[in-house]
Amino acid sequence: MSSTTTARARGNALPFARDALTHVELTHIEKRVENWVRFGHEAQEQILDRRRRIFFFRPGSVFAFVRWAANDFGTIASRIDILRAVAPGEPSQTVPFVRPGAEILLRVAGWPKVQQVLRHIDAVEEAGIDACMVAPDHWRHVGNRLNAGERPRAYTMARHRAWLRRREIVP
Repeated sequence: MSSTTTARARGNALPFARDALTHVELTHIEKRVENWVRFGHEAQEQILDRRRRIFFFRPGSVFAFVRWAANDFGTIASRIDILRAVAPGEPSQTVPFVRPGAEILLRVAGWPKVQQVLRHIDAVEEAGIDACMVAPDHWRHVGNRLNAGERPRAYTMARHRAWLRRREIVP
């Protein structure tokens, strides 16, 4: 199935050329490598084979990218990045498996901290808020607090409404 067919099958039309989209390569090799998107609204998906696929995100899209790897002795790497896809020519940071790059809103490594971020995402979603629509500053706050060994503040509906109103005023 071609990537265009896959996009149509999922009901997503692409208004941008594929080069204008951020590509995220996902891999799943049981008990070895698991890269997945925890939240995000992909514009398109391309299946490469049984173990690999690529998600494409429009500029401005926010998504959480989780990477985990293990060897015969256990976990060797676990990381979560909350990223904002950028437009061509816009400044970005490099992130493995993300082309051409993205704006990093949160970057956390180590399974205990990754679990805390996953629980925080769950709490946001339980409050009825789409994690993709959370204020970017909040994700930066969560990452900074966890990396400093502190507990992040909860993201409430009141904070979310304030963020939405601020976005209306300041483009």
